[in-house]
Amino acid sequence: MKTKVKHKQKRNKQLFVKEGLTLPLTYQPDNDRVDWRKEAIINQDMFLEVLAKIEEINESIRLRLETKKIIDIIQNPRRDNIGILNISSNGGTAKIKKNILLEDLTQIADAQTLERAKYYINRLKKGLTEVKNSKINDFNLNRWKEYDDILTGSLWILDKRDKSGAHNAGYWGNFIPQIPNQFLRRYTKQGEWVLDAFLGSGTTLIESKRLGRNGIGVELVPEVVELANKNIANEKNIFNVRIEVINGDSAELNFRKELETRGIRSIQFLIMHPPYWNIIKFSNNNKDLSNAKTIEEFLNLFGKIVDSTYDILDKDRYFAVVIGDKYSKGEWIPLGFHTMNEVLKRGYMLKSIIVKNFEETKGKMNQKELWRYRALVGGFYIFKHEYIFLFKKVKK
Repeated sequence: MKTKVKHKQKRNKQLFVKEGLTLPLTYQPDNDRVDWRKEAIINQDMFLEVLAKIEEINESIRLRLETKKIIDIIQNPRRDNIGILNISSNGGTAKIKKNILLEDLTQIADAQTLERAKYYINRLKKGLTEVKNSKINDFNLNRWKEYDDILTGSLWILDKRDKSGAHNAGYWGNFIPQIPNQFLRRYTKQGEWVLDAFLGSGTTLIESKRLGRNGIGVELVPEVVELANKNIANEKNIFNVRIEVINGDSAELNFRKELETRGIRSIQFLIMHPPYWNIIKFSNNNKDLSNAKTIEEFLNLFGKIVDSTYDILDKDRYFAVVIGDKYSKGEWIPLGFHTMNEVLKRGYMLKSIIVKNFEETKGKMNQKELWRYRALVGGFYIFKHEYIFLFKKVKK
């Protein structure tokens, strides 16, 4: 029995070597979030050396053939006889998405001229050796192709919500985690501060924890604060960030004072997902925006929150508002655009209007046919979208 175990261990070790990976048997790929089918871990020094040799070739056919050898190795690691995938303790490593690396290498191989091929080689080398950062995120723009999961279009079609980790859809009206995930990665750096003025069940701060951003959330209802704290605590704090949850009214809160008492100078990203006016009753509290008696009162309260958070957001940083419209007494009320205008009145610059789909809300769950009938009778269209307004603070 012992002999079989030893034989199995030896065979497993050989498999690692055959794949070009001199890793210990205790290595767990999932811990480093490596998907071996989608990502390649290369010996950076060896890979750059090979690229340099290919760059010296002055015959198009030979350059193409040598590049295709590298492509073959990336696609079939067992054929690596030059050590591109051999991770050495003496050399640096680089983790690259396989499809992007193969795309870049194919572009080199298919180049019509030597000059163009060498341009692509230099671009690939630059992506591996130089870091070009933005002022507002941690992206390496020399490797911009690798951020293919970052949405850049104004129409977001998201099939289902992320329910991984501490996320859940139990709280009525919480937005999907993909929204703060996209914004925090694109508009903040690790270690910066994010504020959610309508925290709800804690979605934004769960994502903050996940992505290494410090987070502050304000929630009016004590029971919901308790739920948020529970949800946030269920997410591991692997980046050792600070998370602050405040039970209070964002329309009355002195945000500057709240930050100062916590030793925080300012925030670098602001997000708001206000409770929609007179649609879902979140509480019996008169200060709850969802209980505003008129749309004018709703917008006035929302405007006060925009005012009170303006000074604490750094100049040239971003502010996102997630909100939908309302249908009442046969009339479509453009609540989203009314809310957008309240922000614009305060001097923010509108950067984007994003339309995000939703297929079924909790309030209409299992009522698809009923709402279809109502729409046919009432002459209206059923809500299938909400807005995300993105603003930039351009004045101090």
